Amino acid sequence: MSYHDPVLLFESVGGLEIKPNGVYVDVTFGGGGHSRQILKQLGADGKLFAFDQDGDALRNEIEDDRFVLINENFRFISRFLRLNGVKKVDGILADLGVSSHQFDSAERGFSTRFDADLDMRMNSADTVSAFEVVNHYSEEELSQVLFQYGELRNSRALAKEIVQARSENEIRTSFQLKSVLKRFLPKPKEHKILAQIFQAIRIEVNQEMQVLKEFLLQTPDLLVEEGRLSVISYHSLEDRLVKRFMQYGLFEGEPEKDFYGNVEVPLKKVGKLIIPSQEEIKKNNRARSAKLRIAKKN
Repeated sequence: MSYHDPVLLFESVGGLEIKPNGVYVDVTFGGGGHSRQILKQLGADGKLFAFDQDGDALRNEIEDDRFVLINENFRFISRFLRLNGVKKVDGILADLGVSSHQFDSAERGFSTRFDADLDMRMNSADTVSAFEVVNHYSEEELSQVLFQYGELRNSRALAKEIVQARSENEIRTSFQLKSVLKRFLPKPKEHKILAQIFQAIRIEVNQEMQVLKEFLLQTPDLLVEEGRLSVISYHSLEDRLVKRFMQYGLFEGEPEKDFYGNVEVPLKKVGKLIIPSQEEIKKNNRARSAKLRIAKKN
């Protein structure tokens, strides 16, 4: 199984300030790179729980008595930790990127490089795939998805083109979708625009923004005092949510102030934004857009 080299490995795990006897959670297990680094720093009494909804990731399970892999979406983090007898943890790590394995598995439909069925489901048991979004969403819904999650200013024109094309024939594959939209893909910008289109559809299929919000909202109650949250994001939509939540405990609006003008927030930002070094980007091109933010429980 070819999974990506974990991005910002030492920085993200280091941000947790691991205690040897602590309880930690890696909510995006994937190839297990971050989990293995956490286990290296845990003692015999430490415990690590990991989440991954992708069945492929189960093949990477680590044989270690201190480790438990939970085959679920991390939006259910509190529920499944409770089922394992855990109410509080010392640290939580999330690497929000799609794994290289998912991008490189042509049949999963995540990549613009392969002609594959429009799928893009992180969890292949989910009912909504990219096919449903492209072929069954209304023109208005499609436009909204492309604008909100792909930040495409011509989202209305793109949606109109898709709806017109699918009225004659279903759009079943990634290359068919590219062909339908070819007049919007000038050669110099083709890859960038396609990436934005595929990103938008993938985010919608997997409810990524909603999942991230649900997850973040649970973290303050899960963390012990001074417990740490370490999150790696890969595009501005995710990073905006993470940044605002770590600053204000909110995703929009301003936090309430008390009589003295003070703001109570559940988490406190630790250090500055961390990005990969040029050396890491050279070794792993997919690290180029990664941003790491760390916070601790107040």
